[in-house]
Amino acid sequence: MKRRAFLAGAGAGAAGLIGLRPARVEATDLIAADARRMDLAEAEARRTIKRDALHPAAAFKLSVTRWPFHKFTLDELSQMARELGLDSVELLEPDEWAVPKRYGLTCAMGYATVPNPEARLTQGFNRLENHAWLIPAYQRAIPLAAAAGVPNVICFSGSRAGQSDDEGRAVCARGLAPLVPIAERHGVTLCMELLNSKVDHPDYQCDHTAWGVALAKQINSERFKLLYDIYHMQIMEGDVIRTIRDNHRYIGHYHTGGVPGRHEIDSSQELNYPAIMRAIGESGFTGYVAQEFVPTRDPRASLAEAVRLCRV
Repeated sequence: MKRRAFLAGAGAGAAGLIGLRPARVEATDLIAADARRMDLAEAEARRTIKRDALHPAAAFKLSVTRWPFHKFTLDELSQMARELGLDSVELLEPDEWAVPKRYGLTCAMGYATVPNPEARLTQGFNRLENHAWLIPAYQRAIPLAAAAGVPNVICFSGSRAGQSDDEGRAVCARGLAPLVPIAERHGVTLCMELLNSKVDHPDYQCDHTAWGVALAKQINSERFKLLYDIYHMQIMEGDVIRTIRDNHRYIGHYHTGGVPGRHEIDSSQELNYPAIMRAIGESGFTGYVAQEFVPTRDPRASLAEAVRLCRV
């Protein structure tokens, strides 16, 4: 007890002297640390401003296609899309275009009403005999799309069936020729979809970007573009980011999907979707990127994750 009392008494004066210096050093260190933190924060802010100036937030909008989410009614899907921050529900028939509007959304890509919807992809513009019913169908659809605020109407090349690529392209151009002035007049874009002929759509003619770009150059109108389906073109040719950078002026719309399988676009598949989205954004694209994957897990959670991956 005496030792403790002695140490307490003897150390009281010393602590008064010795304790002052550490307190002053600690305060000085805190001031210096605060200054360093402020410098680091300012430096990081400057880097962020510079990075954002070089890579501004992408201006494109997000959509979702209806068919992979068939377990939901169109109203349910539209409600979910709005809650998840999407801008559109698409690949809808004309009599469905009004439904997303009730939820503050649009239909970014509409169908034209045709006699045999199940044959849309195989009986396309590359056959003269199809023009007799395709041209009137699109003559009706384009003004309807404009009135409904639908910016794009999808179209297809059709199957080769022994036809050469050059002949097919020429026939497509011939069939689209009377429609392009109508599209220009109404401010609606016709988008021909690029599909793979290796796995999902054997013999489809518009199966390579180069073929579609050649057709777009021949038509030479801002109201005819390609629907670049990332899933399909990864299967056919890969080199997705370079292709987008080289040909973005001919692309009017994008679809997503994981490869292989056309399922979620997360790390379970081979494509780096955030990098692809950055490339699309850097091209200046202001249209729509639509989710077109078949969910294998909870559809809402998968769609929410896709939205997160595509917000760059």
